[in-house]
Amino acid sequence: MEKLLVVLVMVCATSLSAEPWNKAADANLTATQNAYSNNWAGTEMGLVSWVFNANGLLEKQLSAKVNNKNTLKLSFGQTINQVEETDTLNNSLKKWSSPVKSTDLIDFESMLRFTLGVLVDPFIAGRIETQVLDMSDATKYLAINPIKFTESFGIARTLAKQDKTEWNARIGAGLRQNFNRLVAGGSETTNDGGLEFITDFKTPLAQERITYTSNLQLFQALFRTGTPPDNNWKAPDMNWENIFTAGITKYLMVNLYTQLLYDKEIDTDMRIKETLALGLTYKFI
Repeated sequence: MEKLLVVLVMVCATSLSAEPWNKAADANLTATQNAYSNNWAGTEMGLVSWVFNANGLLEKQLSAKVNNKNTLKLSFGQTINQVEETDTLNNSLKKWSSPVKSTDLIDFESMLRFTLGVLVDPFIAGRIETQVLDMSDATKYLAINPIKFTESFGIARTLAKQDKTEWNARIGAGLRQNFNRLVAGGSETTNDGGLEFITDFKTPLAQERITYTSNLQLFQALFRTGTPPDNNWKAPDMNWENIFTAGITKYLMVNLYTQLLYDKEIDTDMRIKETLALGLTYKFI
């Protein structure tokens, strides 16, 4: 696994192709704030919430038959709530709690796609998923934990590509390693392998005032080392993200994000996340 990641990085760094890199990077910051005085009548409480998102793309046709695509997604946010307390005279006070993490993601993938001019393109890819800060244990916070590595290979195809609309899909075999340093007894490592399917779609809407982006990831494990007592690992995993982004001005945008997650080892029901935000955005490239 480590050798595959090293090879992908070296290919990117040592490419001598005259073809320029296709670069794109953008970031946005959204925030919400409200507060109430101590003598406010009612049970309303204040809130401060902020989320930072960044996306990066670095792609290049290394040769006539080899394409390298690198993607990076970063996300971090916190929420602070007003809580009601009483002083020594039994007066009601509204104080601010400590920040609580609302979102946290580091997701980097590098893929080599062999463009042979046939119906489908073979590919190999390496991916790292982690977070800035693991706060699952209230007594001990740990940076960059847990970490999931995924190595995959298979076939890919561009289903549609016209103007600013693009739809890609790939299917193949995948190996995953999960490292968790914040468990009882020290650390834990699990390994599994199976079939992986990923499709991503992006298109403008409403005369290009809105951009819709969708990414669906499915993984069906076929084997696992260190199998737990139950068979929940045998259920397919799903991660489906949908984003609607509307640019109001050059630097102001509205963002609607929904995520559907299913991992039976974590919960037997579908997990849903939805965020509607107004914030600042900036395209670096």
